[in-house]
Amino acid sequence: MKKHLVAFVLSAAAGLAFAQASPVGLWKTIDDETKTEKSHVRVTDSGGVLSGKIEKFLDPKAKQDAVCDKCSDDRKDKPILGMTIIRNAKANGDVWEGGEILDPNNGKVYKLRLKPLDGGKSLEVRGYVGPFYRNQQWIRVE
Repeated sequence: MKKHLVAFVLSAAAGLAFAQASPVGLWKTIDDETKTEKSHVRVTDSGGVLSGKIEKFLDPKAKQDAVCDKCSDDRKDKPILGMTIIRNAKANGDVWEGGEILDPNNGKVYKLRLKPLDGGKSLEVRGYVGPFYRNQQWIRVE
């Protein structure tokens, strides 16, 4: 009986550790150039496909009613607050990729790779076009 209980506890702990190593959750974005906190982005899973939406601006200078006037897709002239900036990322081993990420500051859409680090406490977010890329380190809020 004790062996079964120990096995159950260990498998439950492993499941929790895996859940924390997923990009799903609320993240504090950190600008890769200025190292300042910019926003909260909530990453959600819908049938194995991840998306991420801006929930809150953290920069006190940010305009709450700003729109993406530089966007060229269906997000053009839409409010940035509440905007989906991550689309269609899928698991590939310990990373999520195959999707895209939008930089609402310049309207550019990049290919995306998400890689949880430090047991899921931080997230490496890479946007890239060909061999050129930018990395940001996001911090888990919840």
